[in-house]
Amino acid sequence: MDQDLPAKLEVKQPVISSSFRSRAVPMFSVWLRDLIISLSISAFIIIFLYQPVKVEGTSMMPSLDDQERIFVNKFVYRMEPIRRGDIVVFHYPRDPSKSFIKRVIGLAGDHIRIDAGQVFVNGESLEEDYVPADYADQRSYPEFIVPANAYFLLGDHRTMSNDSRDFGAVQEKFIYGKAVFGYWPVDKMGRLR
Repeated sequence: MDQDLPAKLEVKQPVISSSFRSRAVPMFSVWLRDLIISLSISAFIIIFLYQPVKVEGTSMMPSLDDQERIFVNKFVYRMEPIRRGDIVVFHYPRDPSKSFIKRVIGLAGDHIRIDAGQVFVNGESLEEDYVPADYADQRSYPEFIVPANAYFLLGDHRTMSNDSRDFGAVQEKFIYGKAVFGYWPVDKMGRLR
């Protein structure tokens, strides 16, 4: 009769020692704490100090190539003024959801004139070694006086750039950073000028 009864199986449950539990909980807590601190520091740096940006378009060639990766310093203009020659990142005045990158040519109060592609600031010819002859625009534009709290911005690739010649001076409130360092591709890594 005992043969008709199913055999009893003895299943052993894995035993988790209390010492493992006491080590796992603090390890997870330390890991979670480190993750939160790292994410907080990264968010602070990206929001307030330096932001990685991918250049889209050819308007700043040869200084910046399409798809080049750069860092933008978002804090610098709280400590120093925007200067002629700076490469700035700003919200496009006609659609602030888009960002553009251009070079500062004119400051508030400057008289800007472009004659056959040559830029004149306050009557003086502007030396622009960053604009190769192949990229110069040979068109002329009438004199423009840069309004208060605004900047006249041009792309280095003048024939391919949508800039202050098209949309006018950019108000300072739209400028949110200075392009300072290229990090990709590696052969162009370095400080931006």
